[in-house]
Amino acid sequence: MKAILQRVTSASVTVDNQLISSIGKGILVLAAVGQHDTKREAEGLAGKVLKMRMWDGEDGISQFTLYAGETQHEHRSAEAEANATAATNKGNKPSFHKSAAPEQARSLYEHFVAKVREGHGEQRVKDGVFQAMMQVALVNDGPITLEIESEPPQPQISTAKADKERERHKANGVITKIDGAS
Repeated sequence: MKAILQRVTSASVTVDNQLISSIGKGILVLAAVGQHDTKREAEGLAGKVLKMRMWDGEDGISQFTLYAGETQHEHRSAEAEANATAATNKGNKPSFHKSAAPEQARSLYEHFVAKVREGHGEQRVKDGVFQAMMQVALVNDGPITLEIESEPPQPQISTAKADKERERHKANGVITKIDGAS
């Protein structure tokens, strides 16, 4: 999973001319789910979002933290949106073949949002409408914009394929361990 984090003074989501959610000062999270992502990646990304340092510390030094402490009348919140992941390395047309299928993406996005809510507070995390055409409005603060991603899932190599790779390396005088094989 990947996400773009934007520090904002405000953000809102509108669908069909109806305001769905809005936040004041906080973080706008644009999350994308890839075809090989699992709950593990969703939880890892949620953990990174919750721990990311995004505000100055009390001493004025840039320590950046999602929480930044509650100060008088100040409420920090997060807004999460689901997005498709696209490859743009060839030509000018985005390719979405690495995006998760809609049901997988919905499940992992909802799991991601639940984990962020669990760590940051149910009422402090808003989201949009999955698979809706949304208008996302924001006022950047800084601007501070970060791109983060979870650890990519490790491909599983079958035992037969791993054995074949070991034999090939052994024949070439290279001894190696093939990840994902026992």
